[in-house]
Amino acid sequence: MPTVEIITIGTELLLGDIQDTNSRFIAQKLKEYGYDLFRISTVGDNQDRISQLLREALQRSDILITTGGLGPTVDDPTREAVAQAFNLNLVFHEDLWEQITERFQIRGLAVSENNRKQAYIPENSFAIKNKYGTAPGFILPIKQKYVICLQGVPQEMEKLLLEEVIPFLLKTIPPAHFLFSKTLHAIGIGESVLDSMVGKYEKLSNPTVGLLAHAGMVDIRIVGSGTTREAAAL
Repeated sequence: MPTVEIITIGTELLLGDIQDTNSRFIAQKLKEYGYDLFRISTVGDNQDRISQLLREALQRSDILITTGGLGPTVDDPTREAVAQAFNLNLVFHEDLWEQITERFQIRGLAVSENNRKQAYIPENSFAIKNKYGTAPGFILPIKQKYVICLQGVPQEMEKLLLEEVIPFLLKTIPPAHFLFSKTLHAIGIGESVLDSMVGKYEKLSNPTVGLLAHAGMVDIRIVGSGTTREAAAL
């Protein structure tokens, strides 16, 4: 059963300057399509730290999905970090450069030489062309595992995840099971009291049952798994 980790990249995330909505979106879609998400990590714009985290994560999981760090500036080190982590060269792709240049022309902007950096991706990887922005993503196969690097801009990342990445995963490394989740809302009862009522179900392996407390309400989350969507929903 393929396992997934998400790595969000950006010092602005660690500083709390922006909220990480990418992980939530990816996690929801992974659940919908039957992939097990094991861990979510955040790392700043530091090439060495990103590289180390990539190596560690690939020892645990079959699929790594990163977001962020694919821009044209010095503090966008994802490409370099992936190349460093797996001892690869960065390779210039003329077709990516043409695409980047075209995107700027469509917007009536002059392309900077800095943007040329975005046309480099690690050797042995293949590009995820970005028709919504200038930064292409890429997928790097490593011994039947995959490092998938996507943009940090949510509007771009979300579209490419659905249009390119999910279809690729379903074809290349399909899930062994599907997940179906349902949430019940309990009002006027405390979490500890509710736990005493449903605790025996929280010990089940399938479906799994968990509680999440909110102000004035407690959610009961039930997640079933099965070899088909229909079986998971039973």
